[in-house]
Amino acid sequence: MAISESVSLKKIRRRKKMSAKDKIFYVILYTFFLLFIVVTVYPLIRILAISFSERMDYILTRIYYYPHWSSNNYKEFFDNDNTIQGLIISVLRVVIGTFTGVMCSSLLAFVLSRKKFMFKKGLSVFWTITMYAQAGLVPTMVLYRKIYMCRTFWVYIIPCLVSVLNVMIIRTYMKSIPDSLEESAQLEGAGYMRIFISIIMPLCKPVYAATALFMAAYHWNSWFDTLVYNRFDQQYTTIMYELMKRIVSDTLINVQTCAPTRCNTPVIAAGCILTAVPMIIIYPFFQKWFVTGLTVGGIKE
Repeated sequence: MAISESVSLKKIRRRKKMSAKDKIFYVILYTFFLLFIVVTVYPLIRILAISFSERMDYILTRIYYYPHWSSNNYKEFFDNDNTIQGLIISVLRVVIGTFTGVMCSSLLAFVLSRKKFMFKKGLSVFWTITMYAQAGLVPTMVLYRKIYMCRTFWVYIIPCLVSVLNVMIIRTYMKSIPDSLEESAQLEGAGYMRIFISIIMPLCKPVYAATALFMAAYHWNSWFDTLVYNRFDQQYTTIMYELMKRIVSDTLINVQTCAPTRCNTPVIAAGCILTAVPMIIIYPFFQKWFVTGLTVGGIKE
């Protein structure tokens, strides 16, 4: 048996022997991906090395890529009280905004995915138009002021309760669920809310994970809404807004004063690493569901 198996493996290897053109193609392909990895990873490694470098070492271009590091930049980044407050608000924003956004978007998607809902086509077209035609920043800010939403925490949550793109992705995924499951539940006397909670939600875990990752990344990386609506109220600042302020102040110092000893680039690099770590940690846990949710939710029958 062992001899026959070894012979069959040899035959398979001979049949799969690549031609010269295939070898050249794979060499070019692997070389391209290797260069792509280097171009992508090297900036991250350099920022990491700068974040552990002393200020004078950075000014003198003595950046160490081996363990000759210092954690002073990370301590300095968190010495500011606004940074701690921004971290707390950002975490709350990600947790509350992601949960409420997924729930509201899935409820709307469930309504639009029902065949018996007579206004589904008109509402779908209406919400799709809003993706391309928006009121603009000034009318939006005036509206938020009129409803007393500026300088509050809820300006981060309420406008993001429903995302049209996420609704379309979830709706397409829900359409792939067989109608027989809903019909059998209705024969047992279940209503639409019961069907949504007991049948639709458990089956939509992949697309929920994909949309949750989108929303979490948006809430975590957003700083412009803090600048526009809450810049005068430090209790609602976010960690990305605090990082942006450090970047702007460092740029102004370098341009106006030309004082290299006041350079804050290593501290900014430490902030960039710290703000990137949560998304890097979260993504591997959602990768399986993320890919499944996008591939199934992006297919239209």
